[in-house]
Amino acid sequence: MSVFGKLFGAGGGKAGKGGPTPQEAIQRLRDTEEMLSKKQEFLEKKIEQELTAAKKHGTKNKRAALQALKRKKRYEKQLAQIDGTLSTIEFQREALENANTNTEVLKNMGYAAKAMKAAHDNMDINKVDELMQDIADQQELAEEISTAISKPVGFGEEFDEDELMAELEALEQEELDKNLLEISGPETVPLPNVPSIALPSKPTKKKEEEDEDMKELENWAGTI
Repeated sequence: MSVFGKLFGAGGGKAGKGGPTPQEAIQRLRDTEEMLSKKQEFLEKKIEQELTAAKKHGTKNKRAALQALKRKKRYEKQLAQIDGTLSTIEFQREALENANTNTEVLKNMGYAAKAMKAAHDNMDINKVDELMQDIADQQELAEEISTAISKPVGFGEEFDEDELMAELEALEQEELDKNLLEISGPETVPLPNVPSIALPSKPTKKKEEEDEDMKELENWAGTI
């Protein structure tokens, strides 16, 4: 028998020798907790009633008041016992729920282990290695093909890089000269040379007055 068969038994649903299943036991414990909780509520009401009766009788009827207090004490004792019983049942139920959970977890792990074993039965580690090697080879081939395709192809046309650069510089210089001509504008017409012979200057007003004075002086000298 397998390890999981020993743990869970070959019968499945019921435990060995017809015992209750964990689910059944848990449900019964919950029912017991519910019953004891109702009993608690009943005793708490009774305690409140007896306390009210004791206060009511007081010093008027001490006998009745004492009897009420005695009943109250008995109810309180029963209530304390129920509190302890509920704590024990709650602890037992939680332990059983944890055990049931662990059982289900182990079952599922066992099923998963069997499924994994069945999946690996059809696998050969050598074939896996061969397959991974084939995949690596194909990836390497694909990279080589991509590299070859991405290289520029001139279809037999090869050019001298220095010659192309020289032609480009000549074109740039031609364009620069053209721009300079457009900035300087049309060629200017040369002006005539300045004549070397000095032109006669116009006599001034003072010179004319002196000449007139000289003529008057000459006329006066001739009359003497």
